[in-house]
Amino acid sequence: MRDLFDDDPDRSRRFSLEACGIFLDYSKNLVTDETLGHLLALAGAADLTTRRDSLLRGDKVNNTEDRAVLHMALRNVGSRSYRVDGDDVMPGIRAVLDRMRAFSDEVRSGRWLGYTGQRITDVVSIGIGGSSLGPKMACEALHPYRQGGPRVHFVSNVDGAQLVQVLAELDAATTLFVVASKTFTTQETIANAESARAWCLASLHRDEAVAHHFVAVSTNAEAVAAFGIDTRNMFEFWDWVGGRYSLWSAIGLPIALAVGMEQFEEVLAGACDMDEHFITAPSERNIPVVLALLGIWYNNFGGADTQAIIPYDQNLQFLPTYLQQLDMESNGKRVTRDGEMVDYQTGPVIWGQPGTDAQHSFFQLIHQGTRLIPTDFILPMRSHHPLEGHHDKLVANCFAQAQALMRGRTEEEARAELAAGGMPSEGIERLVRHRVFPGNRPSNMIVVDQLTPRVLGALVAMYEHKVFVQGVVWGIDSFDQWGVELGKQLAASILSDFRQAKGSPRVDSSTAGLIRRYQTTTTD
Repeated sequence: MRDLFDDDPDRSRRFSLEACGIFLDYSKNLVTDETLGHLLALAGAADLTTRRDSLLRGDKVNNTEDRAVLHMALRNVGSRSYRVDGDDVMPGIRAVLDRMRAFSDEVRSGRWLGYTGQRITDVVSIGIGGSSLGPKMACEALHPYRQGGPRVHFVSNVDGAQLVQVLAELDAATTLFVVASKTFTTQETIANAESARAWCLASLHRDEAVAHHFVAVSTNAEAVAAFGIDTRNMFEFWDWVGGRYSLWSAIGLPIALAVGMEQFEEVLAGACDMDEHFITAPSERNIPVVLALLGIWYNNFGGADTQAIIPYDQNLQFLPTYLQQLDMESNGKRVTRDGEMVDYQTGPVIWGQPGTDAQHSFFQLIHQGTRLIPTDFILPMRSHHPLEGHHDKLVANCFAQAQALMRGRTEEEARAELAAGGMPSEGIERLVRHRVFPGNRPSNMIVVDQLTPRVLGALVAMYEHKVFVQGVVWGIDSFDQWGVELGKQLAASILSDFRQAKGSPRVDSSTAGLIRRYQTTTTD
């Protein structure tokens, strides 16, 4: 890469794109114009444009579940038409948004009162997977915009420690629970919701209190009513909304409660901006397409098994976790849409944490390890928390890490540096190889002016479209998740085996032995 920059003083400008408040500098990648030409031809051979248009039309692109996939309709603040089975879905979407606006305004203004007549000070969102990861990421990302609203907490793990620790600091009289489950049967979510209801009633004593302190995001009105929630406080979404693409729907209610509906609508608008860019920009100038093809270049042709996501913004601390589900649940597939086994790599492992913590955690491996790990740096140029000197140091570290990954340090440079420090020649020979950095480690620099709600929406939609493009090129269904189901089924079976583990025909000897050990431990 050093040579590429030396040979082309204009490389940075030519290998950069800007749209929707996002500037992408991808010049620090192991690519040339010829490489990009071949990658764009690969996207064309995969019929990307046709697949994109099919998605937009509401065709059942999730072919293994026979479903349309229209998360773009949820944030459609423009004039596009979105239909499923010939029906316009926009009136229903707008009706739910109106209900979200009215409800969040009531709670934030203090007009919605708990059973004892007190104002709501805390909201606990109970969900799992896409019903939790997206809203949690967005609420933390938009923390600077939380003004005047309730504190919002998230419970997703069925491990009782999480719920107990969240509730320990709360007062049932001033707490509202949002239970998010499409079917209202998700095992972990309902277990947590039932325990939360018991906690609430232990303090408020009357079953009628549930309707004042619980609302639902679901499609199962019967189960919601049986739980004790007034179905007038049930917020609908649709089977063409996949869990990991659902923060734009009523699943995003905690975001509206945390920062207000006006800011939530800005998130939607930013995503809509990116949708329009993805739909209309030519592939060579299309940010999600270019990011997707670079990922394919390293994954399928460079032997890179993983990708690091490093946001240089503490408010984006949950973005890598959110992108883990978005990417790995979408493209962690080994069978094509046509049911054929693949003989190539599909989705990479996604991981990361905020800088500068990451620099003192795993960057050693990225810089000098034996693995190729492409890295996305995400950086706001302006901070919401301008402590003197802090942001300058943060930005300098971000730029330096990307430069160091690209340039590395040669043996000659390391030798000269040690000599300049006064080290004797025998010491230099002992240490010099340890001070060499190979360089040629690729990265993307994704820069925004400031992390606003609109920019956040565009950023998340950018990654959604990137994942879609990669799924198209790999020929897989990015919208199903059958790999999640087997564990759920076996967990239900093991629960029933707890009382009859010995000799159960449904489990292997290892699992039966572990069940017996669990029973022995918990009954002693």
